[in-house]
Parts: sequence; C-alpha cells; structure tokens
Amino acid sequence: MESVNSRDGSAGSVTGRDLSRAALRQGGVRCAALCAVSTAATAAGLLLPALLGHTLDLLLAHAPAGLWIGWCAGVVLLLALLDGCAGVLTGTVGAYTTAWLRRHVTGHVLALGPRATARFGAGDLVARWVGNAAQAGTAPGALAALLAALAGPVGGVVALGLLDPWLAAVFLAGAPVLALLLRAFTRDTSACVADYQRVQGRIAAALAEAIGGTRTIRAAGAEDRETARILAPLPELARAGLRMWQVQGRAAAQAVTVAPLLNLGVLAVAGLLLARHRLSVGEVLAASRYAVLATGVGALVGQLAALGRARAATGRLAEVSAEPRPVYGTRGLPPGPGRLELRAVTARRGGRTVLDGLDLTIPGGTTLALVGRSGAGKSLLAEVAGRLADPDAGEVLLDGVPLRDLTHDALRRAVAYAFERPVLLGSTIEDTLGFGLTARSPAGVRSAARRAHADDFVRRLPAGYATRTADAPRSGGESQRLGLARAFARGGRLVVLDDALSSLDTVTEHRITQTLLAPAPAETRLLIAHRPATAARAHRVAWLDGGRIRAVGTHRELWREAEYRAVFAGEGDGAAGAGAEDGVGGGARTQARG
Repeated sequence: MESVNSRDGSAGSVTGRDLSRAALRQGGVRCAALCAVSTAATAAGLLLPALLGHTLDLLLAHAPAGLWIGWCAGVVLLLALLDGCAGVLTGTVGAYTTAWLRRHVTGHVLALGPRATARFGAGDLVARWVGNAAQAGTAPGALAALLAALAGPVGGVVALGLLDPWLAAVFLAGAPVLALLLRAFTRDTSACVADYQRVQGRIAAALAEAIGGTRTIRAAGAEDRETARILAPLPELARAGLRMWQVQGRAAAQAVTVAPLLNLGVLAVAGLLLARHRLSVGEVLAASRYAVLATGVGALVGQLAALGRARAATGRLAEVSAEPRPVYGTRGLPPGPGRLELRAVTARRGGRTVLDGLDLTIPGGTTLALVGRSGAGKSLLAEVAGRLADPDAGEVLLDGVPLRDLTHDALRRAVAYAFERPVLLGSTIEDTLGFGLTARSPAGVRSAARRAHADDFVRRLPAGYATRTADAPRSGGESQRLGLARAFARGGRLVVLDDALSSLDTVTEHRITQTLLAPAPAETRLLIAHRPATAARAHRVAWLDGGRIRAVGTHRELWREAEYRAVFAGEGDGAAGAGAEDGVGGGARTQARG
C-alpha cells in the first residue's frame, strides 16, 4: 500500500493537496475509468443537440430522417447508460478512497502513539476518521464530475463557434463575470466548510470525554449539565452551516441572474442569423441547447461545493498526517544485561518543561522504583524510557545504544510495558496475553500468567484461556494482572511498569514484586511506585522532584528525609513501608546529577 510517508520516516509538512494526490494515486485505474465515462457522457450530451437540430431540418424539408431519429434515440440511451456507470463508479471510487484514507490515518495515529491523542484528543480523532475521511473520500468523484461539468460549458462554447463565430463571441463577452462568481464561491465555501468541520470535531471530543466518564457523571447527578456542555457549540455549528448554505445560495442566485442574460444574447444573435439565412431552424435549436450547456453554472456550483467540502475534510486529515512519525534507525542490540541510561533528558508537554535535563542510570538486571509527587513526570519518564515518546533534548540508551538508532522491531522486542489501566486487546484471554508477539506458545503464555499470579483466576473462567476477553468478568486488579502477564510474555531486556500494581491487593503485590526481584541478569525493571511498600521492595529508588532526579538510594535510606516521606502522604502503609525488605539492594545513597 502506497503511503504519504513510510513507517520509518517523517511525515514532514504533509498538506491536503499531498494527501489528495496520494489518494488519487491509490485509485488511479478507477479514477481514470470514472473520468473516461464522465467525459464520454459529456461528449454524448454535446453531440445530441447537433443531431436533434439536423433531424429537425430534415423533417422540415420532408426528407428521410429515420436514420437520424435512430441516432438520436441511440445517443439518449447511451447517455442513460453512461450516467448509470458514472454513478456506480463514483460510489466505488469514493468507498475505496475512504478506506485508504482511514487505513492511512489509522496507521499514522498508531505510529504517533500517545502524542496523537495529546495533540488532537480522542474524540476529535474519531470525528476526523469517521466523518472527515468519508467526506474526503468523495474528492475523486467530485473532481471527475467537476471536469465533466467544465467540459460541458467549454464544449458548448466550441459548438456555438462552429455554428457561427458570432454566437461564441456573444457568450464569451459575459463569461468573465461567471468566472469571477465561481472563483469567489470556491474561496468562501472552503472557509465555511472548514469552520463547520472544526466545530464538529469539538463536539465529538467533548462527547468522547463524557463517555469515558459516564460513571462519574451519573454519580454526581450531572447528566443535564454535561449534555449542555457537549452541545454548547451547536449554535456556532448552526451559524457555520447557515453561512455555508448562504454562500452557495448567493452564488446560485448570482449565476441564475447572469446566465439567462447570456442565453438571451445568444438566442437574439441566432435569430438575426436565421433571418439572414446564415442559420437553419435546426441550428437555432442546437444553438439554444448549446447556450444552456455553456451557461451550466448550476452544475458547476454544486460540484465546486462538493469539492470544497472534500478539500476541507482532506485538510483536517492532513493535519494529522503532518505530525512527524518517529524515525527509527538501522541498528540491532548487542548482547547486554539491559542497562538503561537517560542522559540530560528534557521533555515538554503543553508548553511546560516536565523533565529538565534529567540524568539516570539503571544497572542491568535490577529493579528501580521511581517515586515522586503527582505531576512530577513519572509517567512521561516511563514513556521516554521505552520510546513511547521522544525527549525534546538528550538521549536514552539501552546497553549503550541510543534508542533512536534501533530498528522498530529491535526496540519493541527489547522493551515491554504494563500500565495502570491496561487496554486488553485480543479475542480471547490467550490472544490478549500474547498480543503483539510474532510467535507465541501456549506454554509461554501460561508461564507469564503464573509469573503475574493471573493463572489461577484465568483457569476459573468458563473456558479458561479460550474465554473471550470481552466476556471475562474481572476486577481492576485482575485486569492489571493480565496486563502484567502480557508484559512478561513479551519479555525483553527492559520491563516498564507504569503504576501497574496500583489496583492489586497487598498480598498479590508483594508476591509480584518478589517475582520482579528474582534474579534475571538480562532483564531490567523500571517500576513507578505510589506505595512505600512497593518502593521498599525494589533494589533501588529514584526520587523524581521538579523534573530532575533528586536522589537515588534504597527506600530505607531515603526515608530519613521528611520531604521524601511527604511524597507518600496519605498512603496507608507509610511507616510500615520504611522498614519493609530492609537491606534489599544495599549501597549508600547517591546524589543523581541534575
């Protein structure tokens, strides 16, 4: 499948025009067929007035006209057939183009990762994927129809010139006025449609946010207030829609005012030429039909409006495509224990510096707990550590190799993630635990489930590991255990647990952290910890404060500082955590470079 950009390349400055050209290339054969059929229909429409005029002259002269009547009937039937084919091809081209655009946008959004939703929002992305992609998919059909609609007036003017140059001269005298009207209409339509689609995206974003928080909304009894918030942009949407139709109506009204004057001018000159015997009655009839075709502004207005809507929608899709995709290198990982290094890492979000020149080294085969107050940047550091996000400055190395230099496959084989609220993708539990693995074995999946202490409750499900994931009843802690099992099944040198133990009961958490502490020379664990007991069981703790690593040491050593203890304020097992697993990890407290 051809794309605007490759998986390992940057999108650069992708524009709506670039995306439109790429979409046209995807359906090149179908688009060419549609253009050919539309052009043939236009040609047949241009031929028909000449045939009718000549047939009328033969009938008035009492000459045999049966053959010409047959030709007229044949052209009418051909027109009907071509119009039917054009309709089918328009629908087919639109469907295929829409499908390609959706595949392209889906692949790009997934390649962008968390940055896509941070930049656009989930609801707005869905609105672009559903509504804008469908609208943009009509562009090839609208373009073919516009070319055919343009061929009609051009062919009409040429036909008038062939009948008599004066007929074409009269029409061309007023043609610049029509051209100016159409140009202004195209410009105003694009602006109105873009405003309308932007407001639609805002409503979709608010709706998606509310759907994600339905339980909170119901618990607060705020259904009416949230409904009003979601629909608050409706008046603005209505105004944008009204402006859109006003622009189209004004253009149609202006065109209707100018077109009859041109038609009357052509007919008046044709009448004079008939009186001077330079035109026959049939040619006057043909001239009247060609004048109508030449002033076919109504069709042009409709096609220009459709093309304007498609262009605006394509522009919204191009905004997503313009976000640069991660660029991957060509190197693989050499043998190593999984040593992770962050050197002078700076990362910004929403204009705020979250990580500020951060330095951190995690020796291979160890478990490091990352602690800090809410908003300190722990989750962002976890994203950067496995290259779910790139830092704005600095670099991250795994066994001495910068993550940017690794191939996509090498990086994803080396790093596994588990999250606080895991999204469990896959049809069955076994599919879910093996999600993303190119080769998996049932034994390996079950071993990972046992390591995450998920095997027992999975076996109690109606069909065990073959149970459909959507039908499997489970608590928040059980979902987290499945997410952990998925990370363990993936393996790799680095396992990042982004608050992935927060919903576990104390006993299960203790068992899993004991598993994490088991000797694994080629596996390094980065664990975001909110509970002091979790931090106490790690080999070492990194204290994140103000976007920098304030200190690194054992939990017991750091616990001596009141500010460190305040990080866990409100946790039920605070003091108890200070002495848990005393001596694990050892070593003197070290100050990390800021």
